[in-house]
Amino acid sequence: MIRIEVILPKNEVMSVSEGLKQINVGGLTVSKKRGRGKNPGPEIHAAKGTEVFIPQFSDKYVLEIIVPENMEEKAIQIIKQNATLGKIFVHPVLRTYDIKTGAEGEKAI
Repeated sequence: MIRIEVILPKNEVMSVSEGLKQINVGGLTVSKKRGRGKNPGPEIHAAKGTEVFIPQFSDKYVLEIIVPENMEEKAIQIIKQNATLGKIFVHPVLRTYDIKTGAEGEKAI
């Protein structure tokens, strides 16, 4: 199993989610976080345009998806097609358990 973590600087969560539904990826966790990348965030004009403020951190959306290894490439392709900016990180998942049903491995996702 593979954990795919996607960091999106723009809110493109719904388009990515809808694309993943088309390939039967069921679960998706979304978090709104604050962070910074290589480039500074957009300027904010305050006090009727006389002051300019560049925030240290900007809002980001983090998606977490667990898929079987055979769906990794399809899921990444869908994410790339439905997002315009961001980063994708891929992590191996050693074990998965469903607390309610007791299912293990791919049956738990």
